[in-house]
Amino acid sequence: MATLAGKTIVVVGGSSGLGFGVAKASLLSSAAHVVIASSNKERVEEAVVRLQTAVSEAATSTHLPVVGKITGEVLDVRSIPAVHELFGKIGEIDHLVWTSGDPLRLSFPDVDLDSQKDIFDVRFWGAVAAAQKVKIRPGGSITLSIGSVFVKPRPTWSLVAGITGAVDALTRGLAVDLAPVRVNVVCPGLVKTELWDNSGVPKEAQEKMFNDAANRLLVKHVADADEIAEAYLFCMKCQYLTGQRIEVDGGSKYI
Repeated sequence: MATLAGKTIVVVGGSSGLGFGVAKASLLSSAAHVVIASSNKERVEEAVVRLQTAVSEAATSTHLPVVGKITGEVLDVRSIPAVHELFGKIGEIDHLVWTSGDPLRLSFPDVDLDSQKDIFDVRFWGAVAAAQKVKIRPGGSITLSIGSVFVKPRPTWSLVAGITGAVDALTRGLAVDLAPVRVNVVCPGLVKTELWDNSGVPKEAQEKMFNDAANRLLVKHVADADEIAEAYLFCMKCQYLTGQRIEVDGGSKYI
């Protein structure tokens, strides 16, 4: 079975949500060093401790040896010079995973477009800056992230669909320009993460939303971050996958 033994992985956006799940799964897959990067120093430091605890507990319960190193970096992904500086400092790595994203911009068409022009800064230009500077070892990869709204837009989500579509197209372009480095994008639907606890949506409303979504999905299940992380690991491990969109949506786009 393929593992990430001996690999160095950088997860931008790794202090919470999907990124945290990917960092954890990478360590449990025997990665030698996982670097998480996010904008808030306190959250990064807290996430490193949480990762150490979660991985240690998981390793104990499964009797797996875990020796991977976990470090954190503070990064303003809106700043191209900051992104360049970080990857210049880190040096060669095996895999880059980009899960960073700012709050979704809804309510189109009733928005001021001038105030929305920065919508590309985090999800698009930040990823481009990282891809431009990162040094990937032979056999390595870059994995980006979008949402299933790209496939099935909802009312008022035009801008969100636009940015996710742009990242999807960027993936295929980077796969050509950076070859033989492999570049793919993971496209999940609704995901259960701790980020919902800070969304302002009451717990009861969250549960109803997840239950309603599960009933619409072909698999009758809304995944959590640990489950979605398996798609990112597949992108890292599969040596014959590049320029592809991996959808882990449970089939909602067909309903």
